Amino acid sequence: MATDLDLKNILVMHFGQLGDVILGLPALQALREHFADAKITLMHGKPPTEVLKLANVADEYIPVDRVALRDGNKLKSIAEMGRLILYIRRRSFDMVVDLHSLPETNLLGRVAGIPNRLYGNRESRSIDSLSNFRPKPALEDKSKHATDRYLDVILPLEIEPRRAPVKLFPRQEDVDSVVAKYPNVFGDGGGSLVGLFPGAGNPSRCWPIDKFAALAGALIDDGLLPVIFLGPEEFEMRPQVERTFPEGAVIVDGLSITEFLAALSDLAVFVGNDTGPVHLAACVATPTVLLIDEKAPLTYLPNNHELTVVGDGPIASISVESVYRATTAVLEQTRPGANDKRNVE
Repeated sequence: MATDLDLKNILVMHFGQLGDVILGLPALQALREHFADAKITLMHGKPPTEVLKLANVADEYIPVDRVALRDGNKLKSIAEMGRLILYIRRRSFDMVVDLHSLPETNLLGRVAGIPNRLYGNRESRSIDSLSNFRPKPALEDKSKHATDRYLDVILPLEIEPRRAPVKLFPRQEDVDSVVAKYPNVFGDGGGSLVGLFPGAGNPSRCWPIDKFAALAGALIDDGLLPVIFLGPEEFEMRPQVERTFPEGAVIVDGLSITEFLAALSDLAVFVGNDTGPVHLAACVATPTVLLIDEKAPLTYLPNNHELTVVGDGPIASISVESVYRATTAVLEQTRPGANDKRNVE
């Protein structure tokens, strides 16, 4: 039982992608609060590092390039895994909690000799026999939202689950940096900024760029300023965006992830595909319009109280009109009377 253990040095592992880690923030925060007197070390993938630090869910952070370990040179991967095992052994952790629970992280905790191992029980995705904490978590219920599934992992620790989103507050230095880079856009938007994110990790999750451009045109006609965000993965998309979007829309790129959070916090509403940035918008409580395919699972939606989902068909067939109406409906709540409701093609 958790009450019988004197845990002072805990390793938590979460090797999910950016969106997965953000959806796991309530569980990470609950662990930090429950074991307030223990040192919490969080081992995770590299992309979410700065987000996790802003959330203050651990005392120490160990970013690991899991993609390189999985897909890189095998000899280098073996050497890096050996280094991690030795490093963890030297730290003498009392317990490891593996929230995302993958075979390689399950093995890492066992081979490193951590005595108490609590692993998420994921059918065909984890090695349940390597988890020795009792009672063990129930088998993952894939019908539940991802945030609830992460909270289920820590239920055996007698932690009361709290699903409320974890709100992040951008650092002033990032706010200042964004304003300095784009002085005519951020800092004094007066509620007129509408963020658009046309990218996604997979083309099947992308609303067509020409429809994003048509939406931008309608918003400009309403006196709003569309801000098109492009991340590193959208580098090759920029020429098409420049050709397609109307004059008056602003392209913003080259931001760090913490600068991006600062920019998102300045928006009246954010419109994006089903990808990491919509989860980042949720972190700063920016009202969000999420565009998804009708067949997309709803169990990974952003954990955001101000979320509007548009997904009434194949994503490519979603009309500009429906997205425009969803966007202006959000704006009407934040800027009453600011939009003349009109039809768009």
